Amino acid sequence: MIPYFSLQKITESFEPQLSEAINDITASGWYLQGKANANFEKEFADYCGTTHCVGTGNGMDAITLILLAWQAMGKTQRGDEVIVPANTCIATIIGILRAGMQPVLCEPEAYSCNINPHKIVTLITTNTKVILPVHLYGHSADMDPILAIAMQHGLLVLEDCAQAHGAFYKGKRVGSLGHAAAFSFYPSKNLGALGDGGAVTTSDVDTATYVRALGNYGSSAKYVHDFKGINSRLDELQAAILSVKLKRLDADNERRREVARRYRKGMHNPLVRLLPVSEPMENVYHIFPIFCSDRERLQAYLMEKGIQTLIHYPIAPHKQQALSEYAALSLPITEQIHREELSLPMSPLLTDEEIEHIIESINHFV
Repeated sequence: MIPYFSLQKITESFEPQLSEAINDITASGWYLQGKANANFEKEFADYCGTTHCVGTGNGMDAITLILLAWQAMGKTQRGDEVIVPANTCIATIIGILRAGMQPVLCEPEAYSCNINPHKIVTLITTNTKVILPVHLYGHSADMDPILAIAMQHGLLVLEDCAQAHGAFYKGKRVGSLGHAAAFSFYPSKNLGALGDGGAVTTSDVDTATYVRALGNYGSSAKYVHDFKGINSRLDELQAAILSVKLKRLDADNERRREVARRYRKGMHNPLVRLLPVSEPMENVYHIFPIFCSDRERLQAYLMEKGIQTLIHYPIAPHKQQALSEYAALSLPITEQIHREELSLPMSPLLTDEEIEHIIESINHFV
């Protein structure tokens, strides 16, 4: 069986450095808000091309904390609208709702699956304050028109980079393109912790300061609480683990690109659609999606061939019971994506033999 993604193999590939880092933290006696966090935050800010990084408990908290920070700074308020792609992971939308703001679901581009800038314009109202593009599957949204729209209408831009660690847009890394960005370090991400973790990147010192305070019970100094905050902090163990993994992120992303190049070059099945390559956006292929109108039969066929696949995501957010208030929306492109998407194995540790078996199996599907 070729697994979709083996966390065990990934973890083993970082030994003994991971165990050494964990042992160092265990022996230090300092497990929150210490040197490991400070080191990783600086390293990741430098990597993304921002001046600030603030560790958080997870990626959804990072979204919520940015929006709460902008409220505390007087830039937005509860009830304001946030335009967000309709086909994102539901966590993006829940993060908006947790901040007391109103998600406005925007159809994606059919050919890229990322938010459609032309559709954004049609959704802007006097209540719109934020555009939240998601760099889905590991490739950047088309940021130039999004940033131009935001500037024209006086809107803030919050990037969801949960699937795009290290991706580029026209020479700049995602996480540095908008006013602030949210990252997830869920274990299966390109840069994954050994548990939950997240971060906010920004080059605005006030946003970083407010996010840090709000994620620490609203505290700017010990036992001094300026805001009604939450508890969302990256612990020292995860920070140390991420520092180890960050050193290899670019090399791992390049291997993912090589896997993707092999897939693209080798797959020739008219029943299967691939996303086009967009040169200005250097994809990091967190997910390699294919699209098939007979997805369930294709998935079963691949399982028979010893190939595990996943679906990202089987139910569109507006069709989830949790978001039943959006159920009446007509979002045909989103619904088609969620009906046809199938994710092939994608890992920097995939062997050439495994890649060839996957390609051959796809090509023989009828």
